[in-house]
Amino acid sequence: MNQQQQTIQQVVELSGIGLHSGKQATITFKPALPNHGIQFCRTDLPHKPFIKALAENVVNTQRSTTIAHNHAQVVTIEHVMAALTGLEIDNVLVEIDNEEVPILDGSAQPITDALTGAGIVGQEVPREFISIDAPFRFTYPPTGSEYIVLPADALEVTTLIDYNTSVLGKQYATLTAVNQFAAEIAPARTFCFISEIEVLLQHNLIKGGSLNNAIVYLDRQPATELLDKIAQITGLPQITIKTEGYLNNVDLYYSNEAARHKLLDVVGDIALLGAPLKARIIATKPGHAANVAFVKELKKELRKKAHHTAPHYDPNTTPVYDVTGVQTLLPHRPPFLLIDKIILLTKERVVGVKNVTINEPFFAGHFPGHPVMPGVLVIEAMAQAGGALVMQSVPDPENHLTFFLKIEHAKFRKQVVPGDTLVFELKLVSEIRRGICEMDAFAWVGNKLVTEARLVAQIARRK
Repeated sequence: MNQQQQTIQQVVELSGIGLHSGKQATITFKPALPNHGIQFCRTDLPHKPFIKALAENVVNTQRSTTIAHNHAQVVTIEHVMAALTGLEIDNVLVEIDNEEVPILDGSAQPITDALTGAGIVGQEVPREFISIDAPFRFTYPPTGSEYIVLPADALEVTTLIDYNTSVLGKQYATLTAVNQFAAEIAPARTFCFISEIEVLLQHNLIKGGSLNNAIVYLDRQPATELLDKIAQITGLPQITIKTEGYLNNVDLYYSNEAARHKLLDVVGDIALLGAPLKARIIATKPGHAANVAFVKELKKELRKKAHHTAPHYDPNTTPVYDVTGVQTLLPHRPPFLLIDKIILLTKERVVGVKNVTINEPFFAGHFPGHPVMPGVLVIEAMAQAGGALVMQSVPDPENHLTFFLKIEHAKFRKQVVPGDTLVFELKLVSEIRRGICEMDAFAWVGNKLVTEARLVAQIARRK
């Protein structure tokens, strides 16, 4: 897997109709700066709202994956996300002028071809991988789906499907290396069964469906009236049945094309973790609802484990901001500036450092002969590190301040004394909305967690 972040070299666009909405749309991919991630922009709506491609923004998983934010939504993003993951593209702005991503030929291949043609370039910022150190298992009772995650040095995915139909039988597909995605998985097209067609039509879906962008398998013998209806929808003069058990669209690319497409969907949906994953995933009976539920549960599990692991701190590494740079982000000044440097800063995470010495003015009275850093000042120092994180969201941080709104679940696990080096880690719990930011905050001395809390603050313009 590529170790540096990547984006595309030039703008590229694709046009077509949405599978479910039947609406024409143009989707435009644009290069983005490091740590931008994958964001969608609805250019047809007032103020052109942005939506981050994250699991917490998923609002619908009926036959596709839909993300939304502030009443703006983008439907059927999974093929785009799969293509970006398969090409190891970390940062891109995806503009779209309607609500649904074009289905194109029902696969991710047109998207991978377009992005490859646009050129993929490295960026001088390392990728932040998500890794696991122990097996993780998740089951989704509504569909009987199961996911097993095992430690690995790169992303590997295996999907197993069984629809209890003779036309498909039991199938499986495997992706052993991300660089195989474009050739082995991207061409696999979406599919459904003939028995689902009427239900999909009743739910006002597949308005843009045709036998050019979906494979229709026969899990039962269809009535002539249904074939005539499909012909009318797709604009074909007549529908015939292939002896292999599907309707008369193009021939299958693979005998296990259905399993490969399910793998494609899994890759697209796990991209909603927000960072590249190093793990082996075995997915049985996957689907969008189960995929997204799995991703959300995996994020919860990773968040729990992250609480117990101190961020790596190498004092020999050049910081992102030294103490002088910190003062360009924060309004605090000595003796109340409690951050010495920022060693990591992304859109959602910050790691800061404070060296605690006996020269701190509060030690004179807290306590004589037994110096202990006040817990409230440890919280304050964590909040200042968080201020460096949230001030990225405004173009002029020198004209803004942050104020506490709430401190929750604060725990003081160990005293902080002169000679300690405090390492603070703060992560956004959710997107910053209307100036309100919520962060999980942790303070470490060595590998010991000394303080933790959930902080809620508000960004306010200076009067």
